[in-house]
Amino acid sequence: MTRTRIFSLLIMMCIGVVFSNAQNSSSEDPILFTVNGEPVKVSEFNYIYTKTNGPKANFSKASLEEYLDLYEKFKLKVQKAKEMQLDTIPSLQKELEGYRRQLANSYLVDREVTDRLVEEAYQHSLQDVDISHILVSLSGTGQDTSRAFQRITEAKTMLEMGEPFDSVAVRYSDDKSAKSNFGHVGYVTAIFPKGLYNMEKAAYTGPENTLIGPIRTDAGYHLMIVHGRRPARGEVECAHILIRKSQEVGVAIDAKGIIDSIYQALQKGANFEELAMARSDDKRTGAKGGNIGVFGINRFEKSFEDAAFSLKKEGEYSKPFETSAGWHIIKLISKRPVGTYDIVKPSLMAKVKNDSRFDEAQKAMIERIKKENGFREFNTTLDDFIDTLPENFQSWLYKAPEEKSKALLFVFGSKYQVSLGDFAEYLENSKQKRARMGSNDSPQNAVYALYSDFVEYHSLKFEEQQLEVKYPEFKALMREYEEGILLFEVTKMVVWDKAAQDTVGLEKFFKTIEGKYKWQERADLSIYSLKSDDPDLLDKVQKFASKNTPEEVLKKFNTSEDKPILVQGTRAVEKGRSKLVEDMPWQVGAYSKPEVNEREKSQNFVVIDRIIPPVNKTLAEARGYVIADYQDFLEKEWVEQLKKEYPIKVNQEVFRSMIK
Repeated sequence: MTRTRIFSLLIMMCIGVVFSNAQNSSSEDPILFTVNGEPVKVSEFNYIYTKTNGPKANFSKASLEEYLDLYEKFKLKVQKAKEMQLDTIPSLQKELEGYRRQLANSYLVDREVTDRLVEEAYQHSLQDVDISHILVSLSGTGQDTSRAFQRITEAKTMLEMGEPFDSVAVRYSDDKSAKSNFGHVGYVTAIFPKGLYNMEKAAYTGPENTLIGPIRTDAGYHLMIVHGRRPARGEVECAHILIRKSQEVGVAIDAKGIIDSIYQALQKGANFEELAMARSDDKRTGAKGGNIGVFGINRFEKSFEDAAFSLKKEGEYSKPFETSAGWHIIKLISKRPVGTYDIVKPSLMAKVKNDSRFDEAQKAMIERIKKENGFREFNTTLDDFIDTLPENFQSWLYKAPEEKSKALLFVFGSKYQVSLGDFAEYLENSKQKRARMGSNDSPQNAVYALYSDFVEYHSLKFEEQQLEVKYPEFKALMREYEEGILLFEVTKMVVWDKAAQDTVGLEKFFKTIEGKYKWQERADLSIYSLKSDDPDLLDKVQKFASKNTPEEVLKKFNTSEDKPILVQGTRAVEKGRSKLVEDMPWQVGAYSKPEVNEREKSQNFVVIDRIIPPVNKTLAEARGYVIADYQDFLEKEWVEQLKKEYPIKVNQEVFRSMIK
């Protein structure tokens, strides 16, 4: 298993662990043991012990002693890795920084942004809200925004003066459905369509039967009334039978009479699916026994939706009811209420991260970081820089000045300082962004946009540096990652690579365990393929092969050198360990039943040519097993050497206090 794979698993395991012991104060966190004077505290040991042993972590004396021995060995190896200065290798430092960045993201963005938004979306999804709204849409220009705000303000004034909502909606709303529904959307549920997060928040938190707004969304400005809220209906899977009303002048169809006769048939025990296939006018669903599939609220007409969600038991069907399409009977196949938080969280998380609410919340987090940590900008520095932009700034040719400017651009507190030179390097490396902006925006606007991204990057970077102080468990996890990387590297160098490459040492070691790996009784097999489906010819070949050598068999039956009809291969198998011989007598001359390949018109069988008695395996034959044993041998020797090199002192009183 590669180190990348090992630590990907480690990250997932560690994030899921509830870490409490590391938060103890030093007075409550005594030292359990030291390695060469380096302390290992009880909190660290308890964390690793609990996580590794899971439900078996019973804190018994035997269990603790066993794991203490393992953890002492682990710490000895890490101590050796540090003495070898493996923690200074650039590639390992880069790898550790990658893990840190991944973990930091879960602490910063996931904790403050993603988890909060997902929890909020879930709470919203537990209710349906009945709303009416008026939309004045935007095209994106500043002038258009001003006109849109003026128009939505006019609509609000008219409503406040007592004008009926429906008439104002028809006159002002850019929502095309307003002409038919008069602004009354009906019941909807979270998550609202992309870009309508502010409207969703208002729908779930605003007062009922009160005009709310203007609300700004990506679509434009909204005015909204919340008529009521109810427990979320979730989804249902249903089937239906439809009898359409006549749409032709002069054609009379008694749709009500037909649906009533079908209902009576159902009450007498007729099969719903068969009736749907035979009599439903909805041919698309009728072919599937009337199955509509799974649907939620606000997809069909209110009468249809109400009938579907009023059914309580699977298999129950409704009385006939009417919609604009005709007369229906609905059968409930299954109810799908809103799932528990743990079940729906993954799907909600995907929706949240793809919605503008995520960007808004992340920007709010950036503003919090800046506000709480003394963020100060030196705008004249940026303005002066913009005045000196070269003509090729928005091309791929732009390069930062060779002499890096030390002029301060912004700071966090007194120690975290970012210079104009840092920003110039960032701009040089942002080739794609600069080139993309070049066709749509001015150099000045491009700089301001990239500067905003640059500030956001450093805000997160600054906050990441505070994680060890804010979250003791983060510090513990980073220690674990670092020590895990060092353990992997030092063990690879001292044990694994040596076991695989030390040919002389491996041969010497093999002599000490010679006889450990043996071949059981084996058989040398000939595997024949006869390119013919003639059973008589097969019988002749098998009988001859049972008493003669493979060379003699091939010579006898391959009479044409151009088109040989018999092919032979060899294999050695151990007794009881191969399906090739499981139905054959274990004796020389025995042959198997043929395996017939009808497509190629060939017949395959095996013959036992020789029985080989048990014998010791050579080093070449047992090399993989021997290398594994040699690794264990080298590791044990290494640990004993480390114990002498780095003394371990266990505080027995502290250890006894841990036993439960």
